[in-house]
Amino acid sequence: MSAFPANFWLLCAAALLISSIGFYKYVYFISLGYGFSIAGLGALMLWLYRGTLTPGTVAACLLFIAYGIRLGGYLLVRELKSSAYNKAMKTEIKDGSTMPFGVKCAIWITCAALYALQVSAVFYRLHNVAGTDALCWIGCAVMAFGLIFESVADLQKNASKKKNPRRFCDSGLFKIVRCPNYLGEMIFWTGVLLSGVNVLGGVGQWAIALTGYIGIIYVMFSGARRLEIRQNKNYGSDPEYRAYVQSTPILLPFVPLYSVEKYTFLVA
Repeated sequence: MSAFPANFWLLCAAALLISSIGFYKYVYFISLGYGFSIAGLGALMLWLYRGTLTPGTVAACLLFIAYGIRLGGYLLVRELKSSAYNKAMKTEIKDGSTMPFGVKCAIWITCAALYALQVSAVFYRLHNVAGTDALCWIGCAVMAFGLIFESVADLQKNASKKKNPRRFCDSGLFKIVRCPNYLGEMIFWTGVLLSGVNVLGGVGQWAIALTGYIGIIYVMFSGARRLEIRQNKNYGSDPEYRAYVQSTPILLPFVPLYSVEKYTFLVA
């Protein structure tokens, strides 16, 4: 079975179109462009395969739409309303104003390709006309759990910051891991991969699906590293924070990985 059918290239084109918002503001390649690209790809798959949809594949695509709109909307509201966040990000993320146009194009293409790869397990279920089975529903359930988990983590952090803007968050899901929003993302994309593992046809489709999954897991660990560096800078002198980071895993529950700061290969 082909790994790159014509409809896959349509997904790539859609991701390129939506994520091109990053040319307005560099960080949008990986923030608003990411969230809204995933939502757009979910909607596009519903349209492309409208004649062969089944309940499970509809559910998976709707979860992509819900995930993308929630993430994109959350990031947009945070940027528009949080002056403190914008001030902090000016020192943490390059604005891209001095970046050569060719480099921006390379980042744009890489990001759009990753977004298409991430949804590929569901895409191949649709393209291979595999319908709905138990594993499809299990994958959708894991996706839904990850989406809820991530959403709750964001709400808990917002509530904590409103109560005490100068203190790190260690309540709710943040008692389990220090980056539960990233953990929720990883759970969501694990569900995506699970939903299609029994219908992937041939080495090519497996390679595409695994590349998308490994890529987003890498991005989440990279994000956790950036956050850890920033929090160490802001709260490193606080004894409560030091005790918190020494007793709470950074990303994976029950796995004694408390820091990724030293892993310089996590540079995305």
